[in-house]
Amino acid sequence: MSMNPQSQIRSALEQEQFLKILSREEALARFEAALFPRAVPSEKRRLGDALGLALAEDITAPIDVPPFDRSNVDGFAVRSADLAAAGEGAARSLTLNGETIPCGTAPRMQVAAGTATPIATGGPLPRGADAVVMVEHTQPAGSDAIDVRRAVLPGQFVSYAGSDIARGEALLRAGTIIGSREIGMLAACGIAEVNVARKPRVAVISTGDELVQPGEALAPAEIYDTNGAIVAAAIDENGGEAVFLGAIPDDEAKLESAMRSALAEADMLVLSGGTSKGAGDLSHRIIGRLGQPGIIAHGIALKPGKPLCLAVCDGKPVVILPGFPTSAMFTFHDMIVPVLRKLAGLPPRSDAKVSATVPVRIASELGRTEFVMVSLVEGRDGLIAYPSGKGSGAITSFAQADGFLRIDALADQMPAGTEAEVTLFTPHVRVPDLVIVGSHCTGLDLVTAQLAHAGLIVRSIAVGSLGGLAAAKRGECDLAPIHLFDDRSETYNTPYLVEGLELIPGWRRTQGIVFRKDDKRFERLGAKEAVAAALEDAACIMVNRNQGAGTRILIDRLLGGARPEGYWNQPRSHNAVAAAVAQHRADWGMTIAPVADAVGLGFIPLAEEHYDFALVRARKDRPAVQAFLDALGSDEVRAALERAGFRPAQTNKS
Repeated sequence: MSMNPQSQIRSALEQEQFLKILSREEALARFEAALFPRAVPSEKRRLGDALGLALAEDITAPIDVPPFDRSNVDGFAVRSADLAAAGEGAARSLTLNGETIPCGTAPRMQVAAGTATPIATGGPLPRGADAVVMVEHTQPAGSDAIDVRRAVLPGQFVSYAGSDIARGEALLRAGTIIGSREIGMLAACGIAEVNVARKPRVAVISTGDELVQPGEALAPAEIYDTNGAIVAAAIDENGGEAVFLGAIPDDEAKLESAMRSALAEADMLVLSGGTSKGAGDLSHRIIGRLGQPGIIAHGIALKPGKPLCLAVCDGKPVVILPGFPTSAMFTFHDMIVPVLRKLAGLPPRSDAKVSATVPVRIASELGRTEFVMVSLVEGRDGLIAYPSGKGSGAITSFAQADGFLRIDALADQMPAGTEAEVTLFTPHVRVPDLVIVGSHCTGLDLVTAQLAHAGLIVRSIAVGSLGGLAAAKRGECDLAPIHLFDDRSETYNTPYLVEGLELIPGWRRTQGIVFRKDDKRFERLGAKEAVAAALEDAACIMVNRNQGAGTRILIDRLLGGARPEGYWNQPRSHNAVAAAVAQHRADWGMTIAPVADAVGLGFIPLAEEHYDFALVRARKDRPAVQAFLDALGSDEVRAALERAGFRPAQTNKS
């Protein structure tokens, strides 16, 4: 369908706007300049309801704390001059006054020379006394006197009025986040109500025809709306009050109505999806009709996060995040959180950072600031930062990574061995107790479950068998799961070991060809015959595995030099291979029997391979490694592996 001239002009202008990419710094500066300065709205909150909020004004102490001179110990209020000459050989006797001073009772009698008054911890110091002697440092001398064999100094065991907080002292400054300690200080001054910055109400809308809310059934090509939940939670974590309005389909009238209603009720609007160019991109077109000045930046030199759109509509910020979860979260935390915290009257976020070595080269796109999520492990000489390769659509990336590093826009790579600064997602990082780097297998989770239940942190990084061996050689992991067949010796794994590594037998698993059970082309064929039949049919599409995977070596051996349709489709897991075949994006591939069974695919066995562990011998005595070996050899885990379709090796320890 052709567009009319007016639509063509509008489309060209929008495309031009998107192609005018701004740097991260310029985009953020423009956004903040359009919003600030502005007053932070405030409200009165009772002390118990102010937790986590920011003070809107300075608070000065209305009273002294403590409000009177008081005793720090149980003992006797005395005049220090009376005991100046006291010692072990020179006891001084003091007559007891006719009162005892407990907490909460005002003294009635003066402590005159040669006398003492019994006093409890926290009791108000009586007139005439300038010190307290501990009860342990006295002896009774009849019914109405004590002997003291130790001199005391003026002020000993006394807290003077205002020694903790002085009347008129600046107690807390505006912008201070109220925690339990701050509440304690305010309560000590008798303050029951404080003026705090009002949380900005932030409306959250997800956009897209394909979105389904959690709890509802998925139809073909639909996905669950994760951005709505994660963006709302991130807003609440950074001082806002999120109001999730659900997912709106790609209908311009419906979306505009929802955006107008949101801006009428909220202080800020955040949408996710609909920022990249395409027929479904409606949100940014609507923004121009919602208020001035409108779009501030649409297209920022970030990776991930280039399609981010920043706007201000009649004083209210409007943000359209990219649809992919990782892109949405990076751009939200990097670009939106600073603005949100200002609106909430909060100080800038203080991120914890650590230094770590990057073990592999990371390619980067020149001209875009790139954020790379990493998992931290302990190496020989400090922390190692392994990059996550899951991409901007990965939901688990944020949960499984420890932090991220930044590659400057002027760099086209980060070389292997670079010492990089890692920004942590949490204030503290606890390096894992056990690090496993190599080939992943669903059976591995059955072994590590015991360790996790025992409170150990296990980090498993899937980089393939060859990548795991390389990590083991560099001392970056405890164990490297491998399943590598050596043609010359016709054995698994052992020929690939080097000095410093030893083999821990794991289990046997059957690799084979998977296909849909209704596909007649593969019926009653062996694995080699099935591959031959697939190669003869130009319409038969395969799904491959990534280079470095043990499965890829088996596939290439079967194919010889053939490169059939689908050869360059190279997912990194057995599950992705099965999904491609089950969803008709491919007709055959290679995976393991338990994965094929789980999705109901036909399976033609090829070989029983050895899934074993290359153990770094220098780390063998670590408690977590021993715990792993114990779990691997336990009857419970062996039975679980067998139920899952694996065959445990005969011996699991060396």
